[in-house]
Amino acid sequence: MNESAAFSRFGLFALLIALLLGGCQAAPAGDPPLKGATMGGPFTLTAMDGRRVSDTDFAGKYRLVYFGFTFCPDVCPTDLATIGAGLRRFEESDSERAARVQPLFISVDPARDTPPVIARYVAAFHPRILGLTGSEDEVARVARAHAIFYERQPPATPGGDYLVDHTRIIVLYGPQGEPVAILPHDEGVDAFVRELERWVR
Repeated sequence: MNESAAFSRFGLFALLIALLLGGCQAAPAGDPPLKGATMGGPFTLTAMDGRRVSDTDFAGKYRLVYFGFTFCPDVCPTDLATIGAGLRRFEESDSERAARVQPLFISVDPARDTPPVIARYVAAFHPRILGLTGSEDEVARVARAHAIFYERQPPATPGGDYLVDHTRIIVLYGPQGEPVAILPHDEGVDAFVRELERWVR
């Protein structure tokens, strides 16, 4: 399976799981599209500065959550560039609302993505992106709770680098950690910003 096909399939998988687990009906006009979906929840992970952080540390803030890994050759950098550019645009147009958004990058490759590695990586996209990692078990639990599928692929050569297929999805969670909306990652920065402006109150 090529990487683009894998990411597209996993993105659709996550959306279907979110809707099925939440038993959602079509949201009334004006309601967030993920209202009632069962995604997210409590977590404790290690931040890129080495401190332990929990979901409660972000209470009262919107959370922009993206799962990926720093060795990702193209998809993750593309999506993080959209997140970074979109946040900058939002900050310029409405700094007060933008300040209520905490972007989170959660690694699905904790074996290689140590806190210092993640810190260097996310700094290239936006200064407020907080990189998170943890043990294999911690990451697996958080990914499962957020309807994220990921799978490490065998290296092309023994001992060589490997890829991690994972759901490609950017999800906005509300101030109480409730799922709000899936933000577009492939429709350009303008579409991304429009969704932030629509749902961040």
